Amino acid sequence: QVQLVESGGGLVQAGGSLRLSCAASGGYAMGWFRQAPGKEREFVAAIRWSGGSTYYADSVKGRFTISRDNAKNTVYLQMNSLKPEDTAVYYCAAAETLPIPTMRELQLPSGYAYWGQGTQVTVSS
Repeated sequence: QVQLVESGGGLVQAGGSLRLSCAASGGYAMGWFRQAPGKEREFVAAIRWSGGSTYYADSVKGRFTISRDNAKNTVYLQMNSLKPEDTAVYYCAAAETLPIPTMRELQLPSGYAYWGQGTQVTVSS
């Protein structure tokens, strides 16, 4: 069982920055998803613990950066140039070690077995 603990959400003005953290007890890869009211959960970014390959949704490319600290078993999501449309509950998730998930699977909620409790990010205009 993988435990995930998120932190770092809050309220920020448009153009501002926030950094989310997710402490994980295991897993092969980590992802960040978000869900706005009335919308489906959508992929934001993912990273593999080994090798550090990263993947991003087109809507956040160039603004968000996912990174990991293997020694601390922590994944970060640095969010810059935030927009009101980034407002959502952000969830971190962990993918199982086996079978090794594909890039496509890491962009889908079904590719993850474990989820954090979510943290609210609100961007005011």
